[in-house]
Parts: sequence; structure tokens; C-alpha cells
Amino acid sequence: MIPNSNYYQISREEWRTFHQEDVPILSEDKLESLISLNDKLSLADVKDIYLPLVEVIDLYTKNYRSLRRMKSKFLDRPYEPSPMVIGVSGSVAVGKSTTARVLQNTLGKFYPEKNIGLVTTDGFLYSNAELIKRGILTRKGFPESYDMEKLIQFLLDVKIGKPYVKYPVYSHRIYDVISDDYNVLHEPDILIVEGINVLQLPSNQQIYASDFFDFSIYVDAEIENIEKWYIERFEMLMDLAKDQPDNYYYNYAIGDRDEAIAMAREVWKSVNLKNLQEFIAPTMTRADLIIHKSDNHHIDYLNIKKY
Repeated sequence: MIPNSNYYQISREEWRTFHQEDVPILSEDKLESLISLNDKLSLADVKDIYLPLVEVIDLYTKNYRSLRRMKSKFLDRPYEPSPMVIGVSGSVAVGKSTTARVLQNTLGKFYPEKNIGLVTTDGFLYSNAELIKRGILTRKGFPESYDMEKLIQFLLDVKIGKPYVKYPVYSHRIYDVISDDYNVLHEPDILIVEGINVLQLPSNQQIYASDFFDFSIYVDAEIENIEKWYIERFEMLMDLAKDQPDNYYYNYAIGDRDEAIAMAREVWKSVNLKNLQEFIAPTMTRADLIIHKSDNHHIDYLNIKKY
């Protein structure tokens, strides 16, 4: 998947030279706690990729704040702070959750005085019961399986500076939204919104999640690599669920392993690959920055928009 001529393609070797500031780097233990189950990321990756990235975001942030101040002055209205919002998208199993968490913590080192928030859109999925009621449980993760009105209202409340904004919680352990459970976001200076759907343009919406983004990132990899990582993650989740009867993966863990893996491959093909090809990958060129991964989750180059 090669983006068009609207992007500069920059090798990892060149990208790492763009880092100038003396930003404290994450500790080994902290980094380990941020990495998703079968993802791979080293301190060298943080230094080579994420430190230049936060400096790019710093440029966007300064311009964003300056524009808001100038606009308020022009309109003769009081300046009202509003968070810079960053979207992170990509396929299931590509490593976007790791990207979002490491970015959040690296930005926290860069801006120690600021509140850096992180929200995933999994909580805005309809509950499994609602998906069954609508007859779309097998399309979980597709655009129609999300309560987009709730997500849009959440982003609007954050952008207009509402002091306390609730958002729903999703549990990968039970593979469902947790009923009547919410987290609360309190006046972030920067908010990272991570999910497979954040750059999509659902046909039934007049306003889109991406309308609230001031910078956006797409994590990309070859399909064969993503499939391999998906299956690897499924096997690791089974291993972790062996002694957890309430875990969604428990029945797979205690059953025939080959049958479970065959099922996972079919789910990848009929659900996740289809979703990737039809709805997720087409949004890639809407991102300001594309991070490309090769074998073993190695980031080999980045594409950044020219405009």
C-alpha cells in the first residue's frame, strides 16, 4: 500500500536525524508496560521514531494554539483553551495501541506540565447484546457496529472544553463493552484518540470523528504480516486464558488448539481482512503521517503529508 505523491517518504535513518531537543526517554520498565501483547518496540525505536514525532507534533501544537489566539483576537472574543486532538488508526493487530500509549508517554516527557489524555474507540462499540439484536455481531469492528453519535458527542464535548467528559469502557477480557462503567476525561491539553475507525467517513454522518483531529497517524504494514501478528496474538491470548474461566478466550484455550487457530484464520479472512480492505486501508491517505512496519514490527520508513 503506497501513498500518493502528496507525501514525502522518509527513511528511518533520515527520520532519526530530525530529533534536536533533549527529551528524557522512557525507562525500559515503563516501555515494557506500554507494549501490546505481541508487539515489539525498543528504546532505540523510541529514540529514532517517537522523539522526532513529538517534535513534529510540537510544531502542530504551537501553530494550533497560535491560530486559536489570533482568531479570538480577530473576532474580539475571549480566548478559550481547547485540546489538540491526535487520531491514531490502522488495522487490528498492527500495533496502533502501542503507538498511542508510547506517544502519550513520550509527549508526557516532552510536556511534563501538560495533561496528555488517551481514549480508544473500542468503548464506543455497541454492546454484544445490541449487535446481536441488530444482526451484525459478525460485523463487529465494521463502521455500523459503532455508536458514532456517542463518539462524535464525546469529541465535541472535549473540544469545546467541557471540564468532565465521560466515555465508555471496553474489556478485551470479556470481549464486550462493560455495562454502566465509564472513565472520565478531565480537561486534557492533548488528547490521543486511537481506533480502527477514527479516519472513516460513515455515510450516515454529517460530521466525522476526523473533523476534530488536528493531527492524525496511520500505522501500516503488509497484509501478510498483519495476519501473522493477528494469529500470534490470538495464540498468546489463549495461553493467558487457560486458568480464567470468565475470559472470552477460555473455551478456545481448553479446546482443540488446531481447531481454534483454524477458526481464528477464518475470522481474520472473513471479518478483519474484509474490514481492513474495504473500510480501514482506504482511509490511510487521510492521515498526516503514515508509520510503516516491516517484518518483526520493525519501523523502516514514514510518510508525512506535504501540505
